[in-house]
Amino acid sequence: MTLESKSELKYTLFTVKDPERLVLDLEETTMSPALAELHGKVTPDDPYIEKLRVGRNRPRVVRVVLDLKKEVSAQAFALAPVAGYGHRLVLDIYPLVALDPLASLIQETEKKSAAAAPPASTAPRPADQAPPEAPSVARLATIVIDAGHGGEDPGAMGHHGSQEKHITLTIARRLKALIDAEPNMRALLTRDGDYFLPLQARVEKARKVRADLFVSIHADAFVRPHARGSSVFALSTRRATSEAARWLAKKENEADLIGGVNLDVKDRYLARTLLDLSQTATIDHSLRLGSSVLRELGEVNTLHKARVEQASFAVLKAPDVPSILVETAFISNPDEERRLNDEAYQDKLARAVLAGIRRYIAKNPPRPGSPLALN
Repeated sequence: MTLESKSELKYTLFTVKDPERLVLDLEETTMSPALAELHGKVTPDDPYIEKLRVGRNRPRVVRVVLDLKKEVSAQAFALAPVAGYGHRLVLDIYPLVALDPLASLIQETEKKSAAAAPPASTAPRPADQAPPEAPSVARLATIVIDAGHGGEDPGAMGHHGSQEKHITLTIARRLKALIDAEPNMRALLTRDGDYFLPLQARVEKARKVRADLFVSIHADAFVRPHARGSSVFALSTRRATSEAARWLAKKENEADLIGGVNLDVKDRYLARTLLDLSQTATIDHSLRLGSSVLRELGEVNTLHKARVEQASFAVLKAPDVPSILVETAFISNPDEERRLNDEAYQDKLARAVLAGIRRYIAKNPPRPGSPLALN
C-alpha cells in the first residue's frame, strides 16, 4: 500500500493480537476522499487482508486498521519526492516465512542429489576390484535474470506513460522462457511480479544459487528524447575495489567463500590478493559476455555505444558471478518506447540476449562445482 502526500507523512505502525490486526496511525493528517475510499482497494482474494477500516482516531490523527487473515510481517518506510511523485509512505506486508523460489530450488536439488547418492560403504575394496565408474554429469548453466526496478520504484518513464518496471519484467519473462527451452541452461528470475526488491537482495539471490551468469534488464532514459540505442554494462574496476573492502569486512560464514576460494585466512594481504584475482577474472568474463550480447543486440537495434561500457552499478557487484546490465533501448525516446511495448520487438530483444549468452557459454562452459549440476 502506497500513500502519497504533498507534505511529509509522519506515522506509527504497530500490530494487535487476537484477532490479528495491523494498525497505521497517520499523524498531522485529516480525512480525505482518497483515505475514505481506501477500504475499496482490498479484494476478497487478498492473501493477507480480510478488510480495511479508516477513521479519525484523535485530533489530527487518522487511523488505518487492517484486519488480517493470518499473522504477517510488516514494514513501513518513507520515500522522498522524485519525478512526478510527492512524499510517499509505503507499507509492505510479507508472509512470516518468506517464499524464495531460488532457495527452494537449491533445497530440492540437494535432496535429489542425496537420494541419488549410493550408500557409503566402510568395507575395503578388494585389490583386484576396479573402482566404480563416475556417473556422467550433464551440467546445466544457471542464468539469473534480473528485471530492473519494480513496485514503488517504477524506473524510467516514457513520453506516453510506459514504466520501465513493466517492460523489464515482460522481457525478463520472455528471456527466461527461451533459456529454459535450451538443453543446457536453466533460468531464474530475481522477481516475477511488480514488487520492490533491493539491489543487494538481487545480488544475494544470484550468489545463493551459485549462478553462472547474472543478466539485469533495463530500459534507459535521457533528458533529450532523441537519445536512442542499446547498451551493455559491466562493473567498473573502481567499484570492484570498494566492494572488495566490503566483502573482506563481512564476518558471516557465507561471505568467506568467494569464487571457490576461502577468504577466511589469517593473512589479510593474502585474502585481498585472492579476492582481487577472483574479481579480475569475473570482470573479464563479464566483458566477454557483454561483448557477445552487444553484438547480437546490434542486429536488432541501433547501438548507443559500440563496445561494452563499465560503470558502478550496484547490481553488478557479485565478485564471483559474471554480471552484465543490458539497457535494451531508450524508453525516453518516443519511437523506442513504442517498440519496447511491441510484443514482437520484445521477443527479438530476448532472443538477441539469448544468442549472446549461448555464444558465451559455448566458449566458456559453466564450472562443474555447482550444486545445481544434474546426474
